[in-house]
Formats: sequence, C-alpha cells, structure tokens
Amino acid sequence: MPDTPLFFVDSIATPIGAFRVAVDAVGRLCVALFTETDELLHRYLRRSHSNPFALVSARDPHGLSDKIAAYFAGDLQVINDLPVETGGTPFQREVWRALRAIPCGTTTSYGQLAHRIGHPSAVRAVGLANGANPVAVVLPCHRVIGSNGSLTGYGGGIERKRWLLEHESKGQLLF
Repeated sequence: MPDTPLFFVDSIATPIGAFRVAVDAVGRLCVALFTETDELLHRYLRRSHSNPFALVSARDPHGLSDKIAAYFAGDLQVINDLPVETGGTPFQREVWRALRAIPCGTTTSYGQLAHRIGHPSAVRAVGLANGANPVAVVLPCHRVIGSNGSLTGYGGGIERKRWLLEHESKGQLLF
C-alpha cells in the first residue's frame, strides 16, 4: 500500500485575517487561502488528490510561511518565485500561470487576461478559473478586476481584495 501523502499546514496572521497554507513534502505550496480552519484546505486538496492524504501542523514548512508573512509586512516581491503545485485542469493551470505574470502594483481585467492567454472569448471561463485558484495571493487573482475597473469576485472577500491592491500599490488606488 502506498504511503499517504502528507501536507504540512501552517497559519499566518495577517492584517486581514488568518491565512493558511498547505505545503507538500517536497516544498511546493499546494493551497493558500484566507481561512481559520483546515476544512477549506481539505476541500481544495481533494480536488487534486483523490487518494487519502493527511494534514500535519508544521511551523513554516519549507520556509514558505515566513516568506508569505514577509509579503504582508511589505516585501512584495518575496512571493514571486515560490514553488507552487496546483493541480487543476489544463485551462485552469494556464490561467493561473498567467496570473503570476501580472506585475505587483498593477491590475488587469478578466477580458485582458483571456486575450493574453489566447482565448479572447473565454472571459467567463477565466473568471471561473480565477475563482477556483487554490493559492491566493501567490497566484494573484486579486489583481484581476472588472473591465469597468470595478472590484469583482474574490473568494477572500472584496474588502481583502481592496486591501491587497492598496498594499501592493503602496496605498495608491489602482481601480
């Protein structure tokens, strides 16, 4: 019987609430979300791991928690190269890769993102992929806004999205 995959879980206190991470055994960030419990982590991990897995509490697994905490403290570039393993469909992974190309301190629209990945008519599908993003902040779905400049759809809540965008723009509104 194969070994049960382990995911190391940590909670990071941020100015906008608890942020929990699940990191695999080789040090890749698999889930990172605003939540106080493991329930949401379980739900996202079940999407990409059909076999049983276990969550193990760990302080700063593979150094990723401290880097994410540094981002919230103002070192905005520290998250750019964190190793990530998301699962997801090929289209979702394409959208999530494109999210990482959105520079810190800028925003793009769902339509612009769809165009950027070569699927200009897939605006709704891009929005759905954004909403299914298992690695918030690091795969910066908060940088995607409505075509009219409005803040729309963020799993962590619009107020968190607003805070993240202001944090990244050093307090200058981007939207």
